[in-house]
Amino acid sequence: MNKEISKMLMVCMILEGIITYINNFFVSGEPHYQMVLSLIFGIFIAVAYKIDLLKLVNIESEIPYVGSFLTGIIFSRGSNYIYDLMSRLVQIN
Repeated sequence: MNKEISKMLMVCMILEGIITYINNFFVSGEPHYQMVLSLIFGIFIAVAYKIDLLKLVNIESEIPYVGSFLTGIIFSRGSNYIYDLMSRLVQIN
């Protein structure tokens, strides 16, 4: 049961990050350059080093690099976001 909660939490946090970026880029119409650079570098680093947080909670995609791409979105949100995610996952496990 705890592993299923970890999976749901991970997916929810990724979706929250994606929705935030969509809102900033397309709805508000004025994405900040820091946000764009953060997204680019976060995805680049996760893909380049094959870092996949989804794989840690046993969510694997049939499409190569999807997990790393989504991990890059999480990375681009910043260290506080990652710390909160890891703290929640540790509390559940």
